[in-house]
Amino acid sequence: MSRTTGKIKIATRIVGVALFLAGTSACTKIDKFHGFAPSNEALTEVAIGQTTKDEVIARFGPPMSEGALTTNAVYYASSQFVHYGAFAPKEVDRQVVAIRFDSNNVTRDVARYTLQDGKVVALDRRVTEDGINDVSVIGQLLGALGRVDAGAFLGDE
Repeated sequence: MSRTTGKIKIATRIVGVALFLAGTSACTKIDKFHGFAPSNEALTEVAIGQTTKDEVIARFGPPMSEGALTTNAVYYASSQFVHYGAFAPKEVDRQVVAIRFDSNNVTRDVARYTLQDGKVVALDRRVTEDGINDVSVIGQLLGALGRVDAGAFLGDE
């Protein structure tokens, strides 16, 4: 066996190993975590009818969201996504903790919602009608060509 043939075989093996490693690493599972939701153990420190809103926020930190206007509540949420290579991430776990308060900012209720509790909500789009009926801008311009009076356009009136 010549030196050149031996070098080609070694180079081929190196390329093969590199491709194998690249291929297997592309399929590696990657877990991503977003947000924060208190655990059930941590929520045992929240006493219904005793713990105030300020105490909850001091204990768990600023909430992800607070109920505005009609609901006096704070919400903590976390999600776990699994990502494989070039595929889109998939949400595999979601925890939403809602802590509601009465008018005196004292805890009234604590609830935990999971990914299985989620529902698809159809949003009501409130859009003002423009009366154009699916005519593109170019279609509008071309449609107006026959209605333009050349004398009015040139100022000969």
